[in-house]
Amino acid sequence: MNELRVIPLAAIGAVATGDDLVTLLMEALETKGESLQHHDLVIVTSKVVSKSEGRVVAFDGTEEHKVEIVERESKRVLRRRGTLRITETHHGFINANAGVDLSNTVDGTAVLLPRDPDRTARRLRAEIGRRTGLEVAVMITDTFGRVWRQGVTDVALGSAGIKPVLDLRGTTDANGRMLEATEVAIADEIAGAANLVLGKAEGTPFALVRGLDDSFFGVGSVQESIIRPANDDLFR
Repeated sequence: MNELRVIPLAAIGAVATGDDLVTLLMEALETKGESLQHHDLVIVTSKVVSKSEGRVVAFDGTEEHKVEIVERESKRVLRRRGTLRITETHHGFINANAGVDLSNTVDGTAVLLPRDPDRTARRLRAEIGRRTGLEVAVMITDTFGRVWRQGVTDVALGSAGIKPVLDLRGTTDANGRMLEATEVAIADEIAGAANLVLGKAEGTPFALVRGLDDSFFGVGSVQESIIRPANDDLFR
């Protein structure tokens, strides 16, 4: 891989329940003067997925109601500090406030995480393939904090057509030594790179990632490949 391009795709206005994200993607590509190519990766932000799938609830603006929504969206609460909750979602994600989002949404509403991001990624990929005849990958991304590190970055919530983790165990390094534990979270790395062009306030719901090595493409999902099983997690 010699070069990687990450191309933001123009804002499309407000997304509402039932909107066809593939049609909106195609319109955004046309506006940008771009067209899909074989082994492109399409990034779709989780917020537009949630809005299109009706994952928007009423919110009365109070901290008490916010906590109620967060705890309803949580499988368990790991830590509490005031109204902040560190939670495990029903997907298995560990994050702040179960990913409930109050930014860039209509007053009086809160946006929840997509119910099944992997399934959505598979559906979008299949429809893109049907319309274009191309083999592309799709990732659903969102912004998470990291334990013991300041700042946030985007990570993959769902994927289709790309291997979320590149397993290098059994290969050798530049000095010929066997790699025994190296597994690279390429989906999260790509999501973080895409976030640099997506921004937080521009209303840019899609990005096109071009130039990924062909070996990155294949079968896999975030749920199966990235969520660490409890018996492998030293912090549980």
